[in-house]
Amino acid sequence: MLQHTKAERQTRKALVTGASGFLGGKLISKLLEQGFTVRGLCRTRQPRLEQEGVEMIYADLGDAKAARNACNGVDVAFHTAAKVGIWGKHQEFLDTNISGTQAIINGCRDYQVKKLIYTSTPSVVFNGNSISGGNESLPYGERIPCHYPTTKVIAEKAVLSAHDLPPGHLKTVALRPHLIWGPGDANLIPRVVDRASRGRLRIVGNGTNLVDLTYIDNVVDAHLQAEIALDNDTNNPGGKAYFISNDEPVALWPWINELLKRIEIPPIEKRISLKGAYRMGSLMETVWRWLNLRGEPPMTRFVASELAKDHWFDITAAKRDLNYHPRVSMKEGLELTLKDIRAKSP
Repeated sequence: MLQHTKAERQTRKALVTGASGFLGGKLISKLLEQGFTVRGLCRTRQPRLEQEGVEMIYADLGDAKAARNACNGVDVAFHTAAKVGIWGKHQEFLDTNISGTQAIINGCRDYQVKKLIYTSTPSVVFNGNSISGGNESLPYGERIPCHYPTTKVIAEKAVLSAHDLPPGHLKTVALRPHLIWGPGDANLIPRVVDRASRGRLRIVGNGTNLVDLTYIDNVVDAHLQAEIALDNDTNNPGGKAYFISNDEPVALWPWINELLKRIEIPPIEKRISLKGAYRMGSLMETVWRWLNLRGEPPMTRFVASELAKDHWFDITAAKRDLNYHPRVSMKEGLELTLKDIRAKSP
């Protein structure tokens, strides 16, 4: 496995899209620590990153010209930006996740960027069933009832198809981290805590489903390892997608209740069957669509399935080809996250 020295990295420039995001921000910090010169792309101003010497470009990923030009003069692009969520206007997902990704691909090829590491999602293989130990042989999902994964399928295919094409012979790889969490997370854990504290969370199904989560530092490591691995002579990951996780699937609902217990929030005890949650999700989607209501429905068909079924993956390929090995365990990650939550509590 090749390794790059800090001196070698100081001669290279990295682009990170989604610089204002949870993953993008953490990745930038690590790249700076390792000696990279970094350019960030996002919509909202980031004074901290500016002060740390990051060259910032403020533009919407849907601005194809700006996204393409952001690739000018960089050696490697980390495309972490995306329109995420379980609900929203289809066109917004198309503009960001598909058109925006294609603009980054075009920029990489036009400006002969050497490598593109793309942040995908395991949801691209959603099939409505439990996935237990699934690997990269799983086919892409079809008729997924959510705009986010359907647009990510198209974007991932585009990234992988761009591998090793002229003129610059761009090397590409896609990573599929499952449920990123940890200190600084403004989405996954805060949403769970908020809903639980307001009594708006129910155990869906029998409550025994196993799910992968991936601690943020491990996800950052996977991206850095993927960049290095694209130089390998053997087991090169170019043109391939990889599942990324902590390699420690947990029983989702007991894990959530342990988290809640540690921050003195009553555990979730009320339940709803998967069939009931799925019907409720279908009804709410219809109501939200007809009435054009703001925000996300409390339940959707996609979420009902995700909360009730197994979703954990075999990361043997990532270990072999990327030399990826989770260094922060679920136990350690929980303690660090709890410390962060308590520090932010009034």
